[in-house]
Amino acid sequence: MQTDDFGRMAYLILLLLAILGWAYVEYRGRMGFAMRAAAAWVMIFVGVAAGYGLWVDMQDRMSPVIDATTGTVALPRQPDGHYYATLRLNGTDIAFLIDTGATQMVLSQDDAARLGIDPASLEFRGEAQTANGIVRTARVVLPVVEFGPFRDEDVVAYVTEGAMDGSLLGMSYLGQFRIEIANREMILQRN
Repeated sequence: MQTDDFGRMAYLILLLLAILGWAYVEYRGRMGFAMRAAAAWVMIFVGVAAGYGLWVDMQDRMSPVIDATTGTVALPRQPDGHYYATLRLNGTDIAFLIDTGATQMVLSQDDAARLGIDPASLEFRGEAQTANGIVRTARVVLPVVEFGPFRDEDVVAYVTEGAMDGSLLGMSYLGQFRIEIANREMILQRN
């Protein structure tokens, strides 16, 4: 131990003795109550510390890992079993559900509106077959799409006329990547 360590240890011992002295004077004759209160506070402290530790651990596992040097993005599988990615479209972050069964990049009307695209002004001339049936779509061109270290210009996407909870990232965009799924991760690699 270094000299500083002895000083710190002495300070902590004095602090502990002061707290124990206060508890003895405060709870003299009621030690059972004091022990229950101390046990409750210890359990609360341990519970908060454990909860915080789990939260930090889960956040680390829920975030994508981007390696610009190798051109890979590792997306962790989320608790609902799906993979999600956030792309920056024209400077706005949009969350996408990765859908390898979807042919195109499909924007919900809410996400289109966030990008400054007025769904009411679009001409819904296309059609798409979905699990819920046929929906009409409108073609749009996104000037800039950024995904981690990757930047693409003039990317074609479709706005759906049907109700969607979020946007879908389909194979028209994902086809630029080599896709591997292993160990609860989807690894997208592009050179």
